[in-house]
Amino acid sequence: MTGGPRSGCPINAAVEVLGDRWTLLVLRDVILGDRRHFRQLQSQSEEGIASNILADRLRSLVEAGLLTRDDAGRGQRATYSLTESAIQLVPIIVHLGAWGSRHRPTSPVLRAGAEFMEAAGPELWDDLMAELRERHLGIPRPATTGPTATERLAAAYETIVATHQND
Repeated sequence: MTGGPRSGCPINAAVEVLGDRWTLLVLRDVILGDRRHFRQLQSQSEEGIASNILADRLRSLVEAGLLTRDDAGRGQRATYSLTESAIQLVPIIVHLGAWGSRHRPTSPVLRAGAEFMEAAGPELWDDLMAELRERHLGIPRPATTGPTATERLAAAYETIVATHQND
């Protein structure tokens, strides 16, 4: 992620930051899993990311302006936070999950989760982005009634898991 882009193409510019095997998965885990510490990201990764690769991706994401890293004191763990540009990736992550569930082999539970996110649509995505802004950037989210996006996602996941127990 160092140096200038290979071309002025917006797709190329995005791919140069997001286009390796691990970057979007790390962002997925921060966005959807609220994993904000190195050990959480490593130990809870379904894909089994190696520590040296995770360290490199986190460093690259900070350099690219998608994450910030607090200055943890001695003996404390660093906390990673999303930036606004990373939060705006929520619809892209949803669409990638939807594409993957339609065109690639996936597990029934994770496929159902991706399908739920897609079907819930932009209202849920906007609510989730507002929650992420509050959690990561300190920007209060608009007052709403009813369950939060995170609560709706958790409830949907519980239902999906119960439905697919024997898969």
